[in-house]
Amino acid sequence: MLALRPAAPDGVVIPVAGGFLKIEVVAADLIRVAFAPDSAFFARKSLAAGERAVEQVPWKAVRVGDEIRIETGRLSVRVSRATGAVAFYDARGKRIVAEVAGGRELTPAEVQGERTYHVRQVWQANAGEALYGLGQRQEGLMDLKGYDLDLWQRNTSEVVPVFVSSRGYGIFWDNTSFTRFGDLRPFEPIPAAELLDRDGRPGGLSGTYYAGAAFDSAVGTRVDSAILFATPSDKTDPAVRLHPALPARGPVSARWEGWIAPRAAGTYQIELFANEAVKLWVDGKLVVDDWRSWWLPWRGVARVRLSAGRRYRVRLEYADVEGEAETVQLKWKTPAATANTSLWSEVGDGVDYYFLYGPQLDRVIAGYRRVTGRAAMPPRYAFGYWQSRNRYATSQQSLDAIDEFRRRGIPLDVIVQDFMYWKPDEWGSHEFDSTRFPDAPGWIRAIHDRHARLLISVWGKFYPDTRNAQEMRSRGFLYQVLLRDSVKDWLGYRYTFYDAFNPAARRLFWDQLRPALFDKGVDAWWLDATEPDILPSWDLEKQREAINPTALASGARMLNAYSLEQVGGIYEGQREAAPDRRVAILTRSAFAGLQRYGAAIWSGDIASAWPAMRKQIAAGMGFSISGIPYWSMDIGGYWPQPRFRAEPMAPADAEEWRELSARWTEFGSLVPIFRAHGEAPPAREIPRFGDSTAAYRAMVYWDRLRYRLLPYVYSVAGAVTQDGSTMMRPLVMDFPADTVAREVTDQYLFGPALLVNPVTEYRARSRRVYLPRWRSSPAQRISPSRRPHGPAPSWESPRAAWYDFWTGQRLAGGRTVQAAAPYDRIPVYVRAGSIVPVGPELQYTDEKPADPITLIVYTGAPGRFSLYEDDGASYGYERGQAARIPLRWDERSRTLIIGRREGSFPGMLARRSFHVVFVSPARPAGFSFDLTPDRTVNYAGEELRIRAP
Repeated sequence: MLALRPAAPDGVVIPVAGGFLKIEVVAADLIRVAFAPDSAFFARKSLAAGERAVEQVPWKAVRVGDEIRIETGRLSVRVSRATGAVAFYDARGKRIVAEVAGGRELTPAEVQGERTYHVRQVWQANAGEALYGLGQRQEGLMDLKGYDLDLWQRNTSEVVPVFVSSRGYGIFWDNTSFTRFGDLRPFEPIPAAELLDRDGRPGGLSGTYYAGAAFDSAVGTRVDSAILFATPSDKTDPAVRLHPALPARGPVSARWEGWIAPRAAGTYQIELFANEAVKLWVDGKLVVDDWRSWWLPWRGVARVRLSAGRRYRVRLEYADVEGEAETVQLKWKTPAATANTSLWSEVGDGVDYYFLYGPQLDRVIAGYRRVTGRAAMPPRYAFGYWQSRNRYATSQQSLDAIDEFRRRGIPLDVIVQDFMYWKPDEWGSHEFDSTRFPDAPGWIRAIHDRHARLLISVWGKFYPDTRNAQEMRSRGFLYQVLLRDSVKDWLGYRYTFYDAFNPAARRLFWDQLRPALFDKGVDAWWLDATEPDILPSWDLEKQREAINPTALASGARMLNAYSLEQVGGIYEGQREAAPDRRVAILTRSAFAGLQRYGAAIWSGDIASAWPAMRKQIAAGMGFSISGIPYWSMDIGGYWPQPRFRAEPMAPADAEEWRELSARWTEFGSLVPIFRAHGEAPPAREIPRFGDSTAAYRAMVYWDRLRYRLLPYVYSVAGAVTQDGSTMMRPLVMDFPADTVAREVTDQYLFGPALLVNPVTEYRARSRRVYLPRWRSSPAQRISPSRRPHGPAPSWESPRAAWYDFWTGQRLAGGRTVQAAAPYDRIPVYVRAGSIVPVGPELQYTDEKPADPITLIVYTGAPGRFSLYEDDGASYGYERGQAARIPLRWDERSRTLIIGRREGSFPGMLARRSFHVVFVSPARPAGFSFDLTPDRTVNYAGEELRIRAP
């Protein structure tokens, strides 16, 4: 063993074939790996990692045989001198993950006139490993291992280039260009020779084409050698139709049947790119089930294991219900040569990634935030209910909506003004149309007088004749390609976006917003279309070209980072204008680092359909485990099917719409940001559902429940900022060794205690729920100081127990139950050892202090919770102005310890009351708004001990 002198104070630089490799020690469990032909690359400016702080940690570099080892005390990073491949080992010498020898590739390329490289890194596959993250997607996937995914920002698809492993590590890929995860081979049409028609003849699938969307009025048949239809909205030419006999207007449908007869055995990936209603069965199993807006097609993917020489029955059904553009394309990818993990980016000067070690996944995510920035705290009102629709056409409409909530006693904090409050031809002016908003400052004051806040839609988009656009253009801040080509939006106007990569342009954008909106009293910002939105939004080449060049580099190089810069400009502008007023931002796109601006995202313009709702569960979990904590969706879906837009709706459709909205509200009340939004029908606000309906009663109940849970929700948000925690938690985060839990796509933990199980099928009154077992390895233990919430670690509680939130019944973990799900309830379970604080009834978050608080203690395992509070409005928490009350349940002595308060803040409630409810098999207590406490105690900041009866 030979000690080496570090080539840099923060790591070592190693000459390897083709260039230089730097192993940078950011922290004992956080390593940057960078490779480039020129060592100047190591000092490059990163948009995502620009704010990171390098910790001063002891480490050493030694030479052991053919390896150079960097030892940090928690990690051993080993570099092969022969190949330059890097491997990561834990402190006990167990390998965590390793690069493939020769798997680091820099391929010279020219992209948008720039000499650059395509960059790629490949890591060896680990047996039994599951991979999660990479932002938000709409395929309904959780475990991404074995799938091949394209990563670029689109409406409904958010790119955060971070993946997390069930083995307790993560990789942050620091590149902003178009990126691919997995096998680089493109999806291809299934060869006609491997498709058989319904009679078993090779050459294609048998297609039957129907007038109408119900598959009941056939107008033609044909054998199709490939399913590759992308019909434009102008369908008058029969040659571009699914079938020439179909009517030129109105809904149509098609069904293809036959067999696939693969020539090679293995795991195939099937891709179905479509709009509207599409379903695919392989060998009798439904593998793709989706509904998309006609103007926003997306892909469904499935992995199927096929044997050579065997026939597999296939059925594909497609319905163009809107009667607009028809898109349906069926492709596949033959089995990959290896199962290795790979990331490839189109533009880069080198490979640059961060290895994030846990092994607890909370620590992995905390490591990502150490690199890209601490999560800022949104204002408290952001955790209340947001009411939105497309759109309130006048100021009076939004005031009427608030008044109806208040009259009925339905809690509400935020009213949202969507776009087009300006004159029709003045997009980008930020000026209110005085005929519909005659007194904007007075309107906003009236909103505030009703104890609500205004969030307003702002786009980085400009019509070129507006004064703001001309000012931007005169300084070279507008993208020119869209103007040059006279591209028009869906309203028929020419438009472009401003260059958010230019700091002076960001400043001017804020300077235009401030007098028009902020100085009038606007509270919060809805930054829509931050991809930015280019039509058609799923055309990669047009997306890159439209923003080329940016102030920093080519559009291709900066492709995925527009939202980060756009959001950052607003955040920094408001913090300068009002330094101690928390910024609240909602954005449609996100990139690594967004959390430092406290922004929330929503999942884009999803459809109002049951399959779309189900996919939001996995979308939210995937986004959250990528490290950005504040996620939401359009409760009810943005774009309804035509039958839900009919006025009046057919009775059966109206009943389904009500149930869909109720179920979606039940789900949406237990995600980080509780927000309803969408297009027609008129029934978007809760009061419009009618107080005689079951939907209305259910929605009001769950809105009230959200507000009662505010002490729990806000404390979990506090742990996000203070401890690097995560609110919406895939089950793998808490049960990494439970292989069943790792595969679940439709359940999650909301905070440390609540297991949430949305209902996503019409008329379902029960659903299957998996109750995870607690079985972690000793390596996954975490000290109490790093675990502010949750039951005790594994060595104290080897198997989880769960309580039914509604009945108080206790159940053992490690099994699947058929849980009751009446119309007004979804199954919710609480982990034994949890302490759930519940506050008083509220109409808005700041109506009154959170006193008394009911502490519901779910016995059966040791546990803890940290009750977090601050003033909810300022950045005082950044100066230490916050308080925590540690709560601990000692199972052995059956004692709840309310610990000594830690910290303080102006306006803090110094004395308060706690009601305590103990839940146990002997004393089952289902949740209600009027729980009878077992004990009531007065608390003045000193420790109290309360024994269970």
